[in-house]
Amino acid sequence: MTSPLTPRFPYAAGGDGARRLVYGADYNPEQWSREVWEEDVRLMREAGVNIVSLGIFSWALLQPTRDTWDFGWLDEVMDLLHRGGIGVDLATATASPPPWLTTAHPEILPVTAAGETVWPGARQHWRPTSPVFRTHALRLVRALATRYAAHPALVAWHVNNELGCHNVYDYSDDAARAFRTWLRHRYATLSDLNHAWGTAFWSQRYSDWDQILPPRQAASHPNPTQQLDFKRFSSDALKEHVRAEREVLRELTPGVPVTTNFMVMGSTKGMNYPDWAGEIDFVSNDHYVQPGPQDRDELSFSANLTSGIAGHRPWFLMEHSTGAVNWQPVNLPKQPGELARDSLLHVAHGADAVCFFQWRQSAAGAEKYHSAMVPHAGADSDLFRSVVELGRTLEALAPVAGAEREPARVAILFDWESWWTSEHDSHPTSRLDYRQEALDWYTALHRLGVRADIVPAHRTGLAAYDVVIAPVLHVVGQTLAKELTQYAEGGGHLVTTYFSGVVDENDHVWLGGYPGALSELLGIRIEEFGPLLDGVTVDLDNATTGSLWTDRITVSGRDVDVLARYRTGTYAARPAVTRRTTGRGSAAYVSTRLGAAGLTELLPELLAPSGVTSELPEGARGSVELVVRRDAVSRYLFLVNRSEEPVPLPAVTGDVLIGPATASGETLVLPPREVVVLRQPASSS
Repeated sequence: MTSPLTPRFPYAAGGDGARRLVYGADYNPEQWSREVWEEDVRLMREAGVNIVSLGIFSWALLQPTRDTWDFGWLDEVMDLLHRGGIGVDLATATASPPPWLTTAHPEILPVTAAGETVWPGARQHWRPTSPVFRTHALRLVRALATRYAAHPALVAWHVNNELGCHNVYDYSDDAARAFRTWLRHRYATLSDLNHAWGTAFWSQRYSDWDQILPPRQAASHPNPTQQLDFKRFSSDALKEHVRAEREVLRELTPGVPVTTNFMVMGSTKGMNYPDWAGEIDFVSNDHYVQPGPQDRDELSFSANLTSGIAGHRPWFLMEHSTGAVNWQPVNLPKQPGELARDSLLHVAHGADAVCFFQWRQSAAGAEKYHSAMVPHAGADSDLFRSVVELGRTLEALAPVAGAEREPARVAILFDWESWWTSEHDSHPTSRLDYRQEALDWYTALHRLGVRADIVPAHRTGLAAYDVVIAPVLHVVGQTLAKELTQYAEGGGHLVTTYFSGVVDENDHVWLGGYPGALSELLGIRIEEFGPLLDGVTVDLDNATTGSLWTDRITVSGRDVDVLARYRTGTYAARPAVTRRTTGRGSAAYVSTRLGAAGLTELLPELLAPSGVTSELPEGARGSVELVVRRDAVSRYLFLVNRSEEPVPLPAVTGDVLIGPATASGETLVLPPREVVVLRQPASSS
């Protein structure tokens, strides 16, 4: 198995073996006439495009019936792209089954928790555990790999597309059978399963494996550990589909790297991507800006997390938008400069490919109002001119290709199982938003000008960080608790929050008081949670305000300092923020949701023991984001102005790769929505 730490990345899209940043889009020539294909390649060359993802939704055209195939049009397109010097990331086309298949085999269609069939008419109308679907899908994959194994345009394989976007949870009979098999492998005996699921509650004890079902719609709240295991199983079922397609591709095209596009963004949480990363040759991601006050923080957070999933090695931005999307309530175009700024922020966080959905804006279909590199207005448009300009910028950034993302001194742990479990039903509050809490910490660090990495919770190497922030780390088993304790005692500074350490890997509460597995490390004991109603807040004596949650904290250990107390509310005068010195480090606890503003006020005190401070001049903090990539020779400083005002950057130096250059000795001024990349010697860190 290829590790994400040693990826095979398709840099040779141009055919000369040189490293370059990869630039392109999803390309859907089947929507257009052959005359348009010729024009497309000409415009691609003008824009600097060197790769396209091809054939993603073309199953019905490639295999019009069960026993007929039509590769002629794809042969033409592959040849045309190769003549134009454009590499192909060829999709396996299994994302959307054709009508003939669903008509002949309706048993491949997913089923909802309420028992309703998900019918054809959109996309991803297939069960991840359907043996019938798997047979037909792998037949298609084998046909594609056999036909194009030696084609010179082929530089990568694209398994399926956005796996799980619409079909991650299937409650069909196929899923039930596969779930039982998965559970047998996990627990071995029914006795172990009954213990893990706590089936003594509500008379749920199982006496035969065939009695077990997915957590379908029930009269009340389904068993919480059953829900957690079904989430684990559902992620694994899709991962198994990736493996199945990958094995065919590796058998027939062993020299061609394989990827599939993740969706690290927003509320997409059904797929445990850190667990998938080792199954592919390089990590790919799709990302679309989420409108709101933290829109660029969320973009940066998602790109940063993708880098963490990829082990800080280069990754592939498979999709983002040139402008408006089509699926939000209000679909805003991007402002001048945002197309380039958004793209380059992904590059800053390790993307060595910048690709869009899609190349040419569709004239028909559900996504016809989704922006593209060539809009409805055509090439004579401001948008296409911006696309061409970005292509030139990426060419100038060729030296960055292959550089790793330089680790920061602060890490934010992100844990998929805590995300899943902390938001289950029947909890102290249904208002908890795991990802938002993590994003608030990230936003606060940005406002202070402090770089941070987003890292999967079970990734090794925490000792490399001076500070580790673990917001709502709800699921903590004995092994993780030991690792965090060793981290703090060894000199690291741990910060965690409300509803952390409360349950083990089976979603069983650690008894003896909260925060359970972390109580001894933190030196506190909580007898009772104090969630807050909507609109209710509490004041702290450090001039911050909490919402959502409070804790009734008793200091139980030695060397615990109370950094802030509640000034109002049920727990007035009790500790709200604590820090315990342990070994050569410390462990701090924040018991309420302070939001980005409150965390910005609190963080300097939490960071103080580590000595972590901003690398940016004071006037740039909160406006400019700094991200660093490095190779053996150079450091590449990406300075991204996320504000609408020019920002001076005194004492920031280096050779300008892209962006506004200044005369020697003058202060660099970063214009609104601009990006500058400086190159420094590697020894300057």
